[in-house]
Amino acid sequence: MRILIKGGRVIDPANHLDGAADVLIENGRIAEIGHGLAARGAQVIDARDCIVCPGLVDMHVHLRDPGQTHKEDLSSGTLAAVRGGVTSVACMANTDPPIDHPTVVEYVRSRAKQVGRARVYPVAAVTKGLRGEELSPIGSLAAAGVVALSDDGRPVMSAGLLRRAMAYARMFKLPIVSHCEDLTLSEGGVVNEGPIAAVLGLKGIPAIAEEVMVARDLLLAEDTGAHVHIAHVSTAGSVRLLREAKRRGVRVTAEVTPHHLALTEEALQGYDANFKVNPPLRSRGDVEALLEGLQDGTIDAIATDHAPHAIEEKLVEFDRAPFGVIGLETLLGVVFTVLVLPGHLSEVQAIRKLTVNPSRILGIPRGTLSPGAEADIVIIDPQREWTVTPEGLASKSKNSPFLGWRLRGKAVTTIVGGEIVYSDQGENSGFVEVPPTTGRDLCRDIEEVAQ
Repeated sequence: MRILIKGGRVIDPANHLDGAADVLIENGRIAEIGHGLAARGAQVIDARDCIVCPGLVDMHVHLRDPGQTHKEDLSSGTLAAVRGGVTSVACMANTDPPIDHPTVVEYVRSRAKQVGRARVYPVAAVTKGLRGEELSPIGSLAAAGVVALSDDGRPVMSAGLLRRAMAYARMFKLPIVSHCEDLTLSEGGVVNEGPIAAVLGLKGIPAIAEEVMVARDLLLAEDTGAHVHIAHVSTAGSVRLLREAKRRGVRVTAEVTPHHLALTEEALQGYDANFKVNPPLRSRGDVEALLEGLQDGTIDAIATDHAPHAIEEKLVEFDRAPFGVIGLETLLGVVFTVLVLPGHLSEVQAIRKLTVNPSRILGIPRGTLSPGAEADIVIIDPQREWTVTPEGLASKSKNSPFLGWRLRGKAVTTIVGGEIVYSDQGENSGFVEVPPTTGRDLCRDIEEVAQ
């Protein structure tokens, strides 16, 4: 199959491309990028007034499969991904059972191959059962093709255990994605500690609960030479610690979520559990520090921490509701509306943090339009305005903090491995499903890593 994308603004930070060009896809790969390209018999996509860039890579997603598929599964989650322009997702290990054994890795890979619309990269647990007591079989998990290690959802409280995990992770060239939270400081907290918590009568989680663990994990990474990736950074103190560590040469990368950039603790005043996240929404000063960290490169990537929960789980007292929000389908719209339109980031800077940077952190061959690369592409209409509604979301869960928001910027075509898996043309929009019989192997590159 040949596809010719004509007349778009091609942005590929990995190759320093930014300008009007055509993109030719042949046999599932990027064949050529240039001006005035023609291809007999090709399907032509008119991309005028749109951005053509590598498919987005979301390195922090909870797909809930296996074990909690009433919230999300590999089919619905990857459908939500491609609707948001995301062609690759790294799925976290806190499933049921957890991804702490090669057999669970194989389940995720094989199931994603059968029903997935996007590429799925499993992240394995650091500790067995996510209990923080005994290391998972890291060598076997690496051989099975995982791309990182993480107990995300809970921290590894034992410094000694995490130090040993880092030594193994370095041996197998895997990053450790660290959920930084000192449970002795955050215990029982549900919102950011501060004036808003006091007014609401809710127990707070202090910024220091995150920062203490960031400092510890940076020191452990410096000691072991391992690559640590700090997940969902939320405080000004964490940004400062990261900046200082990078100056010292520590192997550290970091991510921030759209909701921690777009919202502050003031959004909680209605006791809406769709704003309950961990780490919690912080102060305006913290948000400003996160923006500065994005701008100066202290924070490398933007990731959703997509965490689906069933409606009835969130419709309880705020204290009892689970932490977490969904974000795959709103990722592009929030980034363009909150970061690009106000001028905090350029389109190129934003796309870099959504494509090549997370790809390099995970060590996967994505986030580029290099000739010969597999054609994972998103076409973005930066002017398309749309409203976030529950019925408009493909995710099984609807716990978005952006319900009712009017966003600008939307994926209008998503291509995975040279095949159109989603197309949205406004009123005539529709999902184009690729049947498994096409032979598209979304796990092929994972198998290459395993070898």
